Amino acid sequence: MIEEIHIHDLGVITDAVLPLGPGLSVLSGETGAGKTMVVTALGMLLGNRADAGAVRSGSAKALAEATVRVPAEHPAVGLVEESGGTVDHEDVGRAQEGLVLLSRTVSAEGRSRAHVGGRAAPVGTLGAVGETLVAVHGQSDQLRLKSPVAQRKSLDEYAGPPVAHELGLYREKLARYRSVVATLRAAKENSRERALQAQSLTTALAEIDAVEPVPGEDAQLDAESEKLTNLEALRSAALTAHTALSGSDDDDAAGANAVAMLSQAQQALENEADADPDLAALAVRVRELTVVAADVAADLSGYGSGLDEDGPARLAEVEARRSALRRLTKKYGATIDEVLAWADDARASLEKLVVDPHREEELRAEGEALRAGLEEHAATLLSLRRAAAKRLAAAVSEELTALAMPNATLVVAVEPAERFTDDGRDSIEFMLAPHAGATPRPLGKGASGGELSRIMLALEVVLSEVDPVPTFVFDEVDSGVGGKAAVEIGRRLKMLARNVQVLVVTHLPQVAAFADQHVLVTKSADSSVSDVKVLTHEERVVELARMLAGHEDSDAAREHARELLRGATA
Repeated sequence: MIEEIHIHDLGVITDAVLPLGPGLSVLSGETGAGKTMVVTALGMLLGNRADAGAVRSGSAKALAEATVRVPAEHPAVGLVEESGGTVDHEDVGRAQEGLVLLSRTVSAEGRSRAHVGGRAAPVGTLGAVGETLVAVHGQSDQLRLKSPVAQRKSLDEYAGPPVAHELGLYREKLARYRSVVATLRAAKENSRERALQAQSLTTALAEIDAVEPVPGEDAQLDAESEKLTNLEALRSAALTAHTALSGSDDDDAAGANAVAMLSQAQQALENEADADPDLAALAVRVRELTVVAADVAADLSGYGSGLDEDGPARLAEVEARRSALRRLTKKYGATIDEVLAWADDARASLEKLVVDPHREEELRAEGEALRAGLEEHAATLLSLRRAAAKRLAAAVSEELTALAMPNATLVVAVEPAERFTDDGRDSIEFMLAPHAGATPRPLGKGASGGELSRIMLALEVVLSEVDPVPTFVFDEVDSGVGGKAAVEIGRRLKMLARNVQVLVVTHLPQVAAFADQHVLVTKSADSSVSDVKVLTHEERVVELARMLAGHEDSDAAREHARELLRGATA
């Protein structure tokens, strides 16, 4: 709901704040007072094309600003926050609501700027937010229910849960059908290129599989090659160390090795250990050194013996294996682990490139079954929509009769189409037959602005309970009618206002009498400045009298105005 509209230097309005409430709000005033500037301001907030000519003469820019209250879950809240704007959240009773600020300026040079939630935003973003909040039906600008998308959405909302359920099943099946078709198409397209890719991958995998590399094998072989290449140096080092620790078989010098010398030290200490505990402790430590030295000497002897086992032959084997692995790492990865990872990816790609004839047949059969299912769901949707279209057309046509268009008939055409779309396999179009026997034509063709506004009013009244927009604006919906028809238009606007906020620009007192809030647009004596005022009950009587007779001081006109108000209230 729009809580307030602020207009500055737009047309004849210098600065005006228009407070609005729920229900039906009516704007009236003399011709040229600036009533349509309110509709123009709302158009600016809906992202309409900026018109520098609407800027008040002598002013630098015009401003239109609106404060809108919406439920916390309303789509506008998400759009504002996604654009970086701020929504002021408030707790109202048990529900949470948000306040959204929208603004648009137009300079005298035609430059336009938009703000959403207090932050600068593209005009398109402002329009996207505004369209979820306000529907404008003007003399030359019917923004809602004219596009095929909006008409389909409205019909489906009117049809209710049966269509929603069937459409959900249809869309699930359509998504799977498209996936199957895409897979089959990919299998058939670029077959030669796919075959070449498959052949290349097969050859590469055969080369890798022939070598049978093992994870980490290249690093292990590098270490073994280094050892085998330095075999003599390793053997010499082990022998030298062994001799130093335990001597050699031909060493005649007793005690010339570490183990013998440690044994002598141990014996000397143990001989006197009983005399001093400290010396006994040192003897234990020397004994440990003797054992360690003997163990290391034994290990060195075993190490040296192991080096003697077929070293040159093993080196030749290692180098041959390393050469085979290097051929792989030059082509498929820096290490054998990378080569194996590449092979895994290649096998997965090969499975996609090579189409299994059996699998292809399975996909083809699944696609045919899915298409048959889609045909059934689409036929059901067509039937449900046609039934809803008849009900909608009858209800709107009844409303048109009450709105001084007794011979007009709304036709909601639902026809089968060729292609499956996300919404079914049919086309939907709202058309109007202006009189009996006339060929139905699309909305907006063959109807005047006032008639089109009444058609939209009839549609909105019927759809308001299932597909409401928070605020509706009607600009001179009563054009070309009067008397009883005008009363019926006021009554329908009041009916619509039970579910949504309605703002109406009118010249007819019969319509204005139904207002929950009456706003008067007045102009100065020289017609250069306009102002906006919310009327009290007695001020409404005076304004209705002016609208009735052109003489607000007439007692008869005022009494007639009171009678209109009493009738509308009743």
